[in-house]
Amino acid sequence: MAATMQVPLLDLKPQYAPLAAEIQAAIARVCASQAFILGPAVKELEASLAAYSQCRFGIGVSSGTDALLLALMALGIGAGDAVITSPFTFFATAGTIARTGARPLFCDIDPATLNLSAAAVASFISEQCEEREGELIHRASGARVRAIMPVHLYGQVAHMNALTSVAARHGLKVIEDAAQAIGAEDAAGKRAGSFGDVGCLSFFPTKNLGAFGDAGMCVTNDAALAERMEILRVHGGKPKYYHAFIGGNFRIDELQAAVLNIKLRHLDEWSAGRQRNAAYYDQAFARADLAGAVETPRVAPGVRHIYNQYVIRARERDALRAHLTAAGVGTEIYYPVPLHLQQCFAYLAHRAGEFPHSERAAAETLALPIYPELTELQLQYVVDSIAAFYRR
Repeated sequence: MAATMQVPLLDLKPQYAPLAAEIQAAIARVCASQAFILGPAVKELEASLAAYSQCRFGIGVSSGTDALLLALMALGIGAGDAVITSPFTFFATAGTIARTGARPLFCDIDPATLNLSAAAVASFISEQCEEREGELIHRASGARVRAIMPVHLYGQVAHMNALTSVAARHGLKVIEDAAQAIGAEDAAGKRAGSFGDVGCLSFFPTKNLGAFGDAGMCVTNDAALAERMEILRVHGGKPKYYHAFIGGNFRIDELQAAVLNIKLRHLDEWSAGRQRNAAYYDQAFARADLAGAVETPRVAPGVRHIYNQYVIRARERDALRAHLTAAGVGTEIYYPVPLHLQQCFAYLAHRAGEFPHSERAAAETLALPIYPELTELQLQYVVDSIAAFYRR
């Protein structure tokens, strides 16, 4: 069908326009101060976001990826170690594990939420690991299993009570990849980032709380761990030029913190807009009655899903995506190749079919526009365009 409307996957300009003067003034204040590294704006953001995430400490870092890497380093995870995680996630989840010298151990996802399955993790430990001298050992590789890294995918909290119970039984640390889930909650109101030892946030511009470039944060309730991360993000130096251990340059920019302090005040409003749009989609797809061709996101009862993405499962996904592109509707596939099948992880010797739920999700899922400034006309146009494809 000919495109009668443009619905981009994301348009940040409507968010920026009403805040432009305030943001530019904040940037000007930082420029006037010439205090660009770990200044007052960073301290304010760390305190605010730690509290927002129901944690005591926030450590601002250079990206969500560096937040994951910093958490792993702070917990002393490296060569000879292994971390259990999901194969259906952004590359950085497993990529940071590998960068420390540790081994990613993949377990399949829950087909409903697409998050790491606690049952799969428990089965994996039972069948492929054993306790030796107080350590959990992965039999095939001989690696010490040190941690679990669940991902709160698309803005919905993973089954953390079950995952933390598994971790506690085996003495494992828990690092939450909450890059897509700032402010997401379980049914008890507990927020992403507050369940485990460290929560890792991303402020990439496409996130619900987006910076003007790369930025991230680690949040924790552990004072000693927070201090270690603060030291590690400045090359492991404390005091300056004295290095007890090797860190990196993982600092968040003062300019990014100044922008994020302003945007944080609007975060709940923007997340509510995404929830409102998701509810519209749910109802519009139900009205369209597409006979099972489209499955809308499945949300666990009582949780706060913040819809960083609205991801459907779709029959003939790739053909549908091409049709939507022609109709002026932006889409994205998060993620077309699960990590166990990525070339860079060939050394792990996984095979197609090993994690069927992840592979099926990679073949069927499609993200639709969900940003808060979308109109109901645009949302309905997206649904009508999808309905037209299946009724062709």
